[in-house]
Amino acid sequence: MTKRKLVSFDWAMKKMLRSKANFAVLEGFLSELLYEEIKILEVLESESNKENAYDKSTRVDLKVRNSKQEIIIIEVQYGREYDYMQRILYGVSKAVCEHISEGEIYAKISKVISVNILHFDLGHGDDYVYHGTTNFLGLHTHHELRLNDVQQKMYKKERVFQIYPEYYLLKVNQFDDVAKDTLDEWIYFLKNEEIKNEFTAKGLKEAKQMLDVMKLPASERHAFDFYTEERRYQASMFESSYGVGMLKGEAKGRVAERFQIAKSLLTILDDATISTTTGLNIKQVCQLRSEK
Repeated sequence: MTKRKLVSFDWAMKKMLRSKANFAVLEGFLSELLYEEIKILEVLESESNKENAYDKSTRVDLKVRNSKQEIIIIEVQYGREYDYMQRILYGVSKAVCEHISEGEIYAKISKVISVNILHFDLGHGDDYVYHGTTNFLGLHTHHELRLNDVQQKMYKKERVFQIYPEYYLLKVNQFDDVAKDTLDEWIYFLKNEEIKNEFTAKGLKEAKQMLDVMKLPASERHAFDFYTEERRYQASMFESSYGVGMLKGEAKGRVAERFQIAKSLLTILDDATISTTTGLNIKQVCQLRSEK
């Protein structure tokens, strides 16, 4: 049987999953990852939520409610960078700062969970899902610092790590393609862009319907095909032995190619879609159309 091609998850985060009608997909993914029911309340508007095909990272910030009726911010990020550890730190810091009102007390700072889908080898380790938290241990006794009674009432938390950001790293390329549970079913999809008929994980049924490439409008399919090719090129450059310097040099050399591609799209796509697809800004696209 021929595999039905599905839109990649990073493309879906840019183009589809921000719509309330499609929240079930991300809710399912996050519920399986965090082992509790997650309900998305809204996609948070910030400078973090970019929509450019050439962004080094695809990121979306979500305001959600968990099974304990707590409101938290979940940052879902997909990228390929040498300095990705610092990008994770930067993203979490931005999420914390952007979503607290001026004058609010520090106790109102939102809990942030950073979910990172990695298609490259970040560090050394033999697992494919990593979870990081913040704890404070005594230098001499090695005992964990605990919240006192007043702090527990103020934060409505029992332990320090529950206040601070948490981090999930999904090294999908390290997954062996054997789905042992429902989270593995999601990781299989993230790695292979395929959902098997027997998979039952939350959100995958909706994803299989929504992300079917053949159901996209022709213009969207064209844009997705171009994005996929660009992603493949960037991955090749990342893995090449020339490293960051070559990647930057090659990126400069492809500017002219972007303009050529934009010109070829003028008769089939609108200016906004061409801008999103090629990485050119609207002004540049409008200039190309006026010169046609």
